[in-house]
Amino acid sequence: MQRLLIPAALLGALAIGGCNPNPLQVARSACPAVGILGYTGDTTLFSPEDSRDASAIDVTATITNLRAQCYSENGRIISQASYDVLATRTNADEERTVTLPVFSAVMRAGDQIVSKEVGSVAVTFPAGAQRAQTSATARGDISEAAATLPEAINQEIDKRREPGDPDAAVDPLSRPEVRDAVRDASFELLVGFNLDERALAYNVAK
Repeated sequence: MQRLLIPAALLGALAIGGCNPNPLQVARSACPAVGILGYTGDTTLFSPEDSRDASAIDVTATITNLRAQCYSENGRIISQASYDVLATRTNADEERTVTLPVFSAVMRAGDQIVSKEVGSVAVTFPAGAQRAQTSATARGDISEAAATLPEAINQEIDKRREPGDPDAAVDPLSRPEVRDAVRDASFELLVGFNLDERALAYNVAK
């Protein structure tokens, strides 16, 4: 089974990624937030492979220009993401194709992996070219019911509060039952390079 390596420091940030940061003023969307998982947006290949010296860098690649579309279908919410991979190589003599492993993962409540798919993207460098680019796509599929807040929670968040009311100055998200419900209904579609532990550690340290 493939594992999604998530640095612990990211979990708090991911927990709120799928909901609007200010649900009191802007309508919350059931569509998952789409992003690049921290420390997985770049990858570096070395030659020889076991080296981590800067002089041994062979190819570097970056995920960028992430775009997403979302729609509902038969009780499911479908999120379609596309992105570009920009790569640079050190030796530009011959034409070369480099295959890079990538993943897409649907997360719930910031730290629950609902699903993960591992694939690859192939970047082809023409002879004499140091740079190359390709595109890739990812798809997330979640239950519309799971991403929809219970009506009682929606009413609590949207309740009109008049000056002088006992709870007028109380943020509904400060209440555990509201905060937990929003968190549980929040999803993210995350993409990145499928790094092993050594490659992830290199990204964290650089």
